[in-house]
Amino acid sequence: MTIDAAELHFSALNAQVRSCEEERVNIRHCIGQRYIAAGLSGKEILVEGTPGNALGAYLDGARVRVEGNVQEATGDTMNGGEIVVAGSAGDATGYAMRGGRIFVRGDAGYRCGIHMKAYQDNRPAIVIGGRAGSFLGEYQAGGTIIVLGDHTDGRPIVGNFCGTGMHGGVIYLRCESLPARLPAQVRAERQEGLRGEARGLVREWCRRFGLDETKYVDAVYYRLTPDSANPYHRLYTVN
Repeated sequence: MTIDAAELHFSALNAQVRSCEEERVNIRHCIGQRYIAAGLSGKEILVEGTPGNALGAYLDGARVRVEGNVQEATGDTMNGGEIVVAGSAGDATGYAMRGGRIFVRGDAGYRCGIHMKAYQDNRPAIVIGGRAGSFLGEYQAGGTIIVLGDHTDGRPIVGNFCGTGMHGGVIYLRCESLPARLPAQVRAERQEGLRGEARGLVREWCRRFGLDETKYVDAVYYRLTPDSANPYHRLYTVN
């Protein structure tokens, strides 16, 4: 099914998507409609244009691909499924994400992956091809964030305060030198190449965008994890 969204209010567009009996839906001329695929399962959705806030919020197994940029809160509290963004993503991508995967070809804004969490087999993941804004992984409690820094302009791969409040999960940054202003409660380890789950995620990202994986999976990364020897509760309790 193909839907021309050019003149549709977001509620009308979403009603059409939900009522469609076909598994595959192509949305053309998307111009800022919100909540596309919110809570959805069992469908594959291709979006041509720029969807509005909360694309794939509470996504529950559906697969969404956007041939363009996305705005704020993409994948907000998503449970499962996949969101693929051929362009860049706005602020708070993957907010409170608790399952599924988000693959972004370009950059991501501020507070990407804030409050991400994992439980048993539910391990959310975000892979960003470009750079990420400040407060990446703020209060992260689980899951995996990978930033590939696919730029040549020399600017930092992430903004300020990466991993602030982080108490679970892992962040990988593809860069030769450690970014400035990391919080003291985050441990950074340099490693040659990716292994295990992280390597598989980057290979999947490369496949989604038709890229050669060699320069990404075998590069230098910094692996950020919470420092258990420097717990955050000392900031909030009085002895």
